Amino acid sequence: MPGSVPGLTGPGKRPGYGRSMVITDPPAMLGPPLPARLWRWLAGRAAPVVVDWVIAAGCFAAFTGPVLLGAGSAHRPGAAAVFGAMAAAPLIARRRRPVAVVLVLAAVYVAAALADVAFTPFVSNAGPNLAIAVFTAADRSRRRSSLAAAGLAGVATWASLPVAIHLHPHHDQDAVQLVAVIVAWLAGDMVRALRGYRQQLQLEQRRRAAEELQLARAQERLRLSREVHDVVSHSLSAIAVQAGVARLVLAGQPGPPGQAGAALSAIETASRSALDELRKLLRQIRDPADAQEAATPVLSDVPALIDKLRRAGLDVTYRSTGQPRPYGTAVELSAYRIAQEALTNVAKHAAGARARVEIGHGGGELTVTVTDDGRPGPVGSAGPVCSAGSAGSAGSAGSAGSAGGGLGIPGMRERAELLGGTLAAGPGPGGGFVVTARLPVKEGLK
Repeated sequence: MPGSVPGLTGPGKRPGYGRSMVITDPPAMLGPPLPARLWRWLAGRAAPVVVDWVIAAGCFAAFTGPVLLGAGSAHRPGAAAVFGAMAAAPLIARRRRPVAVVLVLAAVYVAAALADVAFTPFVSNAGPNLAIAVFTAADRSRRRSSLAAAGLAGVATWASLPVAIHLHPHHDQDAVQLVAVIVAWLAGDMVRALRGYRQQLQLEQRRRAAEELQLARAQERLRLSREVHDVVSHSLSAIAVQAGVARLVLAGQPGPPGQAGAALSAIETASRSALDELRKLLRQIRDPADAQEAATPVLSDVPALIDKLRRAGLDVTYRSTGQPRPYGTAVELSAYRIAQEALTNVAKHAAGARARVEIGHGGGELTVTVTDDGRPGPVGSAGPVCSAGSAGSAGSAGSAGSAGGGLGIPGMRERAELLGGTLAAGPGPGGGFVVTARLPVKEGLK
């Protein structure tokens, strides 16, 4: 049995082992080793924090460091270091509290301007700190909150300009922070909008993929239902006919020698064939990957189908016109099933009639024509068994496909229409019944 250790179960099991042992793959059960899992967890949680620390340290080193080294005009290096640290440190928390960081940095810049502290070498302490905070707020917060925080920061830094110029005329001031706030907020909001658009697009793609999967499953169920109907209807009809023949012969009715044995043999053959085809269809339902492995009937299998029906007692002839060539799988399967269903209708509703199958290979279409003369066969044949159809197939087959609620003719018509073709079914000019399917064929289709 699958998953058992050979020699531990069944007749040859070793003493002391009363139950089968199942071997489980240790790597699959344990998963990745603990160090690898810990590393992935730390990388996922620590990477953003490390990036924020690097940004904060980089801003301090690149813009406050030169002032402390004497490159700027600061005459109070201690104050410059304090303000530089206060302008860089909040960036560590920019992902967790983006709006609060913007307000804190705005307050730092306003306080530095009013206190006449230059913690960068540039006018109005120009640097990326406030712009980074505003960008993060616009990217990670709600639009209303980020816009309010950015607007307050821009207005505050801009409103402090005349006061700082009045208090410290020797210190140059400009509106660089206001410009940085506006540009940073627009960039951050654009990034947030693009990310939302991508998320909506991914959701829509997943929704469409789910709908396509459901549609494909529905189409597959419909196809399998047609296949099951065709297999069961054809095979069980032949079984019923031959069972009736065997019953009459065994009951002492006149008949050729050995006819009962032949009828029982035909029943066995039809039963096994039906079981084989049903197993293939059920295998496709259980495991769609096996669909390619299951043998699909094709046009070249029609002669074998007719031979089987002849052995079952149906008087049927076969003819092929035109030049045969390869067709698509759907076309060949539909042609086979249409011929099979039409012959099944003959067996059920016109038992004993003479049937004829003609396959026409045209330039742009494949034609399948199944006709019967509607006349019952001689005594002892399959005809008397299905007396419901012995009066002729025109009325019986038609009613079975429409008024009687059967699926034979509607199923054949659906097969033809799915391929862009047509199917005509009705009484023939000289009696009997005629089924004609025309399936279009594209040039170069393999």
